[in-house]
Amino acid sequence: MNKIGDKFTGVPEEVWNFYVGGYQVCQKWLKDRKGRTLTYDDIQHYQRIVVALQETIELMAKIDAVIPAWPIQ
Repeated sequence: MNKIGDKFTGVPEEVWNFYVGGYQVCQKWLKDRKGRTLTYDDIQHYQRIVVALQETIELMAKIDAVIPAWPIQ
C-alpha cells in the first residue's frame, strides 16, 4: 500500500471490501476523516489497519479450512 498525493493505492481488494458490523472498515475510516489532512501518525495507523485486516482474512480462511475436520476423532 502506498499513499500518492491525496489517495492510497495498493490496498488489496479483499481488504478494501472487508466488512465488520455492517461497515466497510477501510472506507469508513477514511470517510470519517474526510476534509482533513492526515498526519504521519494517521497514515501509519491506516497502514496497520490494512495489515491487520489482511491477517484477519488469512486466519479466517485457515479456520474455514479446518472446520470440516471438526470434531476431531
